[in-house]
Amino acid sequence: HCHESGWIYKGRDVMPWCPRCSTAISEHEIVTEGYQELTHPGVTLFFPLVGRQNESLLIWTTTPWTLTSNVAAAVHPVVTYVKVKQGDNYLYLAREALPILKGSYEVEEELSGAEMEGWIYHGPFDELPPQEGVEHRVILWQEVSEAEGTGIVHIAPGCGKEDLELGNEYDLPAIAPLDEFGDFVEAFDWLAGLNVADSADPIFDDLRKKGLLYRVDDYTHRYPVCWRCQSELVFRLVDEWFISMDELRHQIMDVVRQIRWIPEFGMERELDWLRNMEDWMISKKRYWGLALPVYECSCGHFEVIGSEVELRERAVEGWDQFEGHSPHRPWIDAVKIRCPECGNTVSRIVDVGNPWLDAGIVALSTLNYRHDRAYWEKWYPADFITECFPGQFRNWFYALLAESTAMENRPPFLTVFGYALVKDEYGEEMHKSTGNVIWFDDAAETMGIDVMRWMYCCHNPRVNLHFGYGPADEVRRRFLIPLWNIYSFLTTYANIDGWTPQRMDSAIAVGQPDNVLDRWILSSLQVLIKVVEERLDDYDAASATRSIESFVDDLSNWYVRRSRRRFWKSEQDEDKNMAYRTLYQCLVTLVKLLAPFIPFVPEEIYQNLVRSADADAPESVHHCDFPVADETLVDEKLIVDMDLAIKVASLGRSARGLAGIKLRRPLSLAVVAGPFVGREDPLGPLADLVLDELNVKELRFTPDPSELVNYVLRPDPSLLGPKYGSVLPRVQQAVASLDGTDAARRLDAGEAISVTVNGDTIRLLPEEVAVEKRPHQEYEVSEEGAYIVAVNVSLTDELLQEGLARELVRRIQNLRKDAGFRIEDKIVTYYQGNRKLVRVMQDYAAYIGQETLSLEMVEDEGPEDAHAGEFKIDGMDITFQLLRMDTEGGSE
Repeated sequence: HCHESGWIYKGRDVMPWCPRCSTAISEHEIVTEGYQELTHPGVTLFFPLVGRQNESLLIWTTTPWTLTSNVAAAVHPVVTYVKVKQGDNYLYLAREALPILKGSYEVEEELSGAEMEGWIYHGPFDELPPQEGVEHRVILWQEVSEAEGTGIVHIAPGCGKEDLELGNEYDLPAIAPLDEFGDFVEAFDWLAGLNVADSADPIFDDLRKKGLLYRVDDYTHRYPVCWRCQSELVFRLVDEWFISMDELRHQIMDVVRQIRWIPEFGMERELDWLRNMEDWMISKKRYWGLALPVYECSCGHFEVIGSEVELRERAVEGWDQFEGHSPHRPWIDAVKIRCPECGNTVSRIVDVGNPWLDAGIVALSTLNYRHDRAYWEKWYPADFITECFPGQFRNWFYALLAESTAMENRPPFLTVFGYALVKDEYGEEMHKSTGNVIWFDDAAETMGIDVMRWMYCCHNPRVNLHFGYGPADEVRRRFLIPLWNIYSFLTTYANIDGWTPQRMDSAIAVGQPDNVLDRWILSSLQVLIKVVEERLDDYDAASATRSIESFVDDLSNWYVRRSRRRFWKSEQDEDKNMAYRTLYQCLVTLVKLLAPFIPFVPEEIYQNLVRSADADAPESVHHCDFPVADETLVDEKLIVDMDLAIKVASLGRSARGLAGIKLRRPLSLAVVAGPFVGREDPLGPLADLVLDELNVKELRFTPDPSELVNYVLRPDPSLLGPKYGSVLPRVQQAVASLDGTDAARRLDAGEAISVTVNGDTIRLLPEEVAVEKRPHQEYEVSEEGAYIVAVNVSLTDELLQEGLARELVRRIQNLRKDAGFRIEDKIVTYYQGNRKLVRVMQDYAAYIGQETLSLEMVEDEGPEDAHAGEFKIDGMDITFQLLRMDTEGGSE
């Protein structure tokens, strides 16, 4: 197909070449991945001029091996060059390069580069056979720089891409010194067989013997290396096969614009590559690989065979040896065809194809494109592909686009999702040499596959991923551990109560649960199902995972926290059964949502929660249908109201923290200021949740924040001083006299405020006035957006006593845990200590006993086998001894 279009051709080019890999390295592989800071010997030497006694060009290079193939020296036509006398020698170099000379010198003459054009000189290796008949002359080149070297560039068209282009312009010979392993070829006499990596010192010795060596200095610069093996590259003259992009690139660009790129900047990056890329080199000097179906005749004619069917029709020998084998070497090489121009028998070229040819054509070659077009049309183009962006614009994406455009002039895929680079957790490139590489097997064993997958799924693909054990631990703590803790909570209490999914009886199927927490979390679950499905349909895994994380946070830090007493209570009533049913339903649905993201944790939870209880359930969570939202359970108003309740609780906890008052100590009042105009009871029944969460006796709402805080306005003298000078104190006084509440509201809204000073109106911008909120006496506040929550921090004796009771409960609970008691174990609590604490134990006996499962609390020393602990609370001492009771009520 390419041959018929005139796109494929054989060309001679100088390619970056890895001697160790024995293969060409494309220019774009070097640009993006293949440079290192390396130190090479920079050699300065004489090129003696013909017919000019003791006069020489002064040349500089960091690749001494290329001197063996020098054919010209280039100067810039308008740069100023100088002729200097140094001893008995006269040297020519750029005037700006004079500092490289060693020792004293005299400038004899100045001239332009154009005046030097056509000068003839003796090459440094004229005695080598490949140099026979070469006339070395000075040529002009606009790209010569006087800022590096001597300002005169040695030209070896067989050893450099730019040199070859310049050589073609001046009709210079191209001498190729190296074979595919980086060894000098046989024609180079004493250098034959010497590897380029070992050639510098022998070449310096030879130049020194000839009197051509001026100086050698170490030079550090960015030099191309092989991205596979990190070996230094050489530039080698090779005959390769190319696809011309002159016409095709614009067709590909039209196809690119028909594709959705995620992130969207991917399209421009692909277009930029297509605008600037050179012709596509499709051949490789390898044995294994796609056998290029090119048959080149000695008469110069070549044929490109389009299929195995065509090859069979054209074969004149070797088909029997090939038939039945894969179209690779050595079998394919047996087949020969007849040249239609001269009649000679023609063999296939020995080159194999660039591997991206295979990658780009696979969707046609494996889907019966040639033999069953209807089947192919069913599957083509792909809906979606994904790969790392930086490398694939020039590799896989490009190969797919180029070949689909050439064959069908249509997109090979409809959507491409890409992502940036993976770096270490500090943002540095990962390299084996620097020791910061994390190998997959190590990461899988240490951080876990699910952690790795979640890191990738929840990452913004627009930016680099900082991968490491620190970020992995953050993912584990932020998401997987809370998820597992919810699961553990459910299984622990379900086992204690003997609850199983079979107890989700028909009464539950009636509809909405009675408990507002159940209704809210089930409503949120349905919304989550819809969001995750929508985000995945839009190829947006990051948004989907953020929604899942938010739901797990709500499930853990609000639903389970606020429902604990429902699970703890001893009655096996319908409310408790509904709490189990709701949490069970949330977890089972959640693991089905999670299965496409992380395979193992959801499977573990599913096997225990579902398969262990129902042998007829699908064998794996990965065999289950994706959840479908039940719209009848969605209550948008409840979700909004609960979001407000959670916000109020969060701000209230923050205010308590600012006051230094622990949550176990009850407070009398919390007041919420916000946009509550016309809403006397914004939370309704949800207020009880906030009261319990904040451990306050009363919760009030107000639309007026001035009931809780005073607003103090502070003009910024650093901004206003230069504007108003000596008038600034009067401006500050005028601002202080304003209604702080109204002024603060306007400033927060981004509006300016005005004051009058000496009869003049002064307008102050929001950034020029700082607003400080000071809570009223006996309050501490916390705010976010339009909401302020204040807690009354004054403590009565009754509140202090109740707080001590909660502290005592916590100490007993900790002692139970230390003793290794089960959650359901009943105990007898013995206590002795400070009379104030003893009094609290007696006054709050019912509450403390219920919370700690104490059947009896005795002010006395307990038996010797009781588990004892001593504690200090607010400077007061108390000792507890706990005795576990058996199931019949007796001591163990």
